[in-house]
Amino acid sequence: MYNTDLPNRAELPSSKKLLISTLIAIIVAAILLVTVVLPSEYGIDPTRIGSIFGLTQMGETKMRLAEEAKKDREAQPVQTTKVETKPTAPIAQTETIASAKNDEMTVTLKPGEGVEIKLEMLKGAKAKFDWKATGGVVNYDLHGDGANKAFISYKKGTSVDSDSGEFAADFDGSHGWFWRNRTSSDVTITIKTNGEYKNIKRVV
Repeated sequence: MYNTDLPNRAELPSSKKLLISTLIAIIVAAILLVTVVLPSEYGIDPTRIGSIFGLTQMGETKMRLAEEAKKDREAQPVQTTKVETKPTAPIAQTETIASAKNDEMTVTLKPGEGVEIKLEMLKGAKAKFDWKATGGVVNYDLHGDGANKAFISYKKGTSVDSDSGEFAADFDGSHGWFWRNRTSSDVTITIKTNGEYKNIKRVV
C-alpha cells in the first residue's frame, strides 16, 4: 500500500506568511518595473539607475525609432514591391543618363525641423555623396520616389552626424535625403554630391 506523508497544520504557512510573501513579490515586481522595464522600453528613468547601466539610452533609442517610423508611415506613400521584367525586344531609350555633376548644399535645421534634398535621376544612374551635421545629430532616410507612387528606402539612421557612400537609382524619379533635427539646438547639414543626375533641389 502506498502511503504519503501529509503535512500537519503546524507545517502549513500561515495567512500572515502568505500575505508577506505576496507583498514581497509585488514590491520586487514594482522595483523591476521602475528600474529595468521603464528605462529599457520607454526611456523613463525616475531612479536614474537605468542611466548607469545604459538601459535609459536603449529605451530612448527605441522610442525615437518608433516615432520616426510613425512619421515615415504618415508622410510617405506605401512602398511598392520591386518587380524585374525583361523586354522581349530592345526599346529605344528617349532619355540618357545625365553626365556627372558636382554640387554642395548647406541647410540649417531648428529643433524639431525637417528638410529634404533630392536628386532628379534616371533608372540606373549612380550618385556618390558625403554629408556632415555640425551642432548636433540628426535622424535621416535616404530614399526615392517616382511615378505611380513608386517608393524605395535605401538607407536610414537615428542620431547620426555624418554619412557617405554611393547608390544607384532604382527607377526614374527623385532620390535623396530627409533629415530631422530631434535635438534642442540648431544643426547645420552640409552635403556634397557627385554623379549622374539632372539637378539637385531642396524639396521642403
